[in-house]
Amino acid sequence: MAMEKMSIAKALNESLRKALDTDPKVLIMGEDVGKLGGVFRITDGLQKDFGEGRVIDTPLAESGIVGTAIGLALRGYRPIVEIQFDGFVFPAYDQIVTQLAKMHARSLGKIKLPVVVRIPYGGGIGAVEHHSESPEALFAHVAGLKVVSPSNASDAYWMMQQAVQSDDPVIFFEPKRRYWDKGELDTESIPGQLHRASVARTGTDLTLVAYGPMVKVCLEAAAAAQEEGKSVEVVDLRSMSPIDFDAIQTSVEKTRRLVVVHEAPVFYGSGAEIAARVTERCFYHLEAPVLRVGGYHVPYPPARLEDEYLPGLDRVLDAVDRSLAY
Repeated sequence: MAMEKMSIAKALNESLRKALDTDPKVLIMGEDVGKLGGVFRITDGLQKDFGEGRVIDTPLAESGIVGTAIGLALRGYRPIVEIQFDGFVFPAYDQIVTQLAKMHARSLGKIKLPVVVRIPYGGGIGAVEHHSESPEALFAHVAGLKVVSPSNASDAYWMMQQAVQSDDPVIFFEPKRRYWDKGELDTESIPGQLHRASVARTGTDLTLVAYGPMVKVCLEAAAAAQEEGKSVEVVDLRSMSPIDFDAIQTSVEKTRRLVVVHEAPVFYGSGAEIAARVTERCFYHLEAPVLRVGGYHVPYPPARLEDEYLPGLDRVLDAVDRSLAY
């Protein structure tokens, strides 16, 4: 096996390189993705190796970028679109929701739109306004889109491969504050299907469900809880649409308690859907109400206040203690 240790950023770069090398119909488009290699250097070196016709620097026009990608997909290409920061995706929201998500159904299945929209998302990097959003629930609510987020280098590499190969449009949220976290990557063994959750840590007393940047926080919380004699299982959701409810149900039926954690505001967040579904499916197994930990229902604060806004170890452990107290 080809085992390597690399950062999430490097894993994404290698995955995009493999996609370009494997399929001549794969293109990368976005602001500064070419000569600069992207703001976070995820596309570093790709234009040099594959040319300006495959790795394309676009104007600062997100709606035009996604609209062009839709046209290319209709002509048989597989565009990978980069939205430079999460808060910049909203000018393209119309194209994504009214065109990208609906053309397959509108054409009764005759049209496929294999477009990947890459979005660095979340806080924790001390950025300015519009650079630290978590809009995943807005896209997960829209039928016709797959919405995923890796939490480690292995998933980043393989989920990108699977997203590019998908005939359905994929919104690929990349946890920007985890870009430089390193992990083991086996470039020859696919870890699982794109929409399947995985158990990141086993436990018996309570289940923590998270995705993207919050998986690391939950693993730290589980380790801290273990020191107090509490056995906490951590489920990495990986996909927000579709959601692997079977995996969550299996865990909750074992632990009988659930806390859902995400950076996005709790109000109308993806945790609400998970809480409702688990209550329906596991009502007679639950020994405590499903709890949620997330951001507050306010605009993302200035950088100096983001540590107060983002769910951290203490807030997750408090929810664990409250659940176990029932």
